[in-house]
Amino acid sequence: MAGSLNKVLLIGRLGADPEIKQMVNGKSVARLSIATSNTWKDKNTGEKKEKTEWHRIVIFSEGLVKVVQQYVKKGTQVYIEGQLTTRKWKDEKAGIDRYSTEIILQGFNSSFKILSSKSNQVDNLQDNTSEKSSLPNDEISPSNDLDDEIPF
Repeated sequence: MAGSLNKVLLIGRLGADPEIKQMVNGKSVARLSIATSNTWKDKNTGEKKEKTEWHRIVIFSEGLVKVVQQYVKKGTQVYIEGQLTTRKWKDEKAGIDRYSTEIILQGFNSSFKILSSKSNQVDNLQDNTSEKSSLPNDEISPSNDLDDEIPF
């Protein structure tokens, strides 16, 4: 067994409607922006404080993309499990390298649950597919799928 683990668990609300795009290979990808908040009471003033963190979520699994497209919108509370990935890209205008850290939902290690919605028809979805998806440049989507070279 490997000596490392890359797993992210989040419960948060979408800050905008999901963005669904078509990749060059014909498959769809969903991009979400999820907010998580921390609240506390300031010890000196007694004032309630809040800090919000924004997380970029990228979903490659076809089944989950379809569900997100149908049932998820701005304000929906969701639970996600995925892997943290940082990708590098070239900012053509500035001519410099930029980096983006995202939580990827792909393959067996992903889970997606809708915690609040108008319709309770879909409330627990787990991706158990082994489909391979990647962005056109293959930079941000390392595959964790099992090889088909199992001898039995």
